[in-house]
Amino acid sequence: MPRGYMEGPAAEEAERRLEELERGPTADEPEQRLAVFGSTDDDSEPHFLGWRDEVDPDELFESGRAWGLKVMRRSAA
Repeated sequence: MPRGYMEGPAAEEAERRLEELERGPTADEPEQRLAVFGSTDDDSEPHFLGWRDEVDPDELFESGRAWGLKVMRRSAA
């Protein structure tokens, strides 16, 4: 039987988001961009390869120039 309220982590996240929206945007939050990380022949440890709008992770992988690719949000600053 459905309940007429939320509880647990989903409710906490919804409440946090509502408070965030009520406060409005903050100027001190840095811009977030999609960053591509992966390994290359030069450095087998995962490292920053470039911004997603500047490099194509599919092309890097298919060409064999990089592997273990991840795209994550990072601060542009």
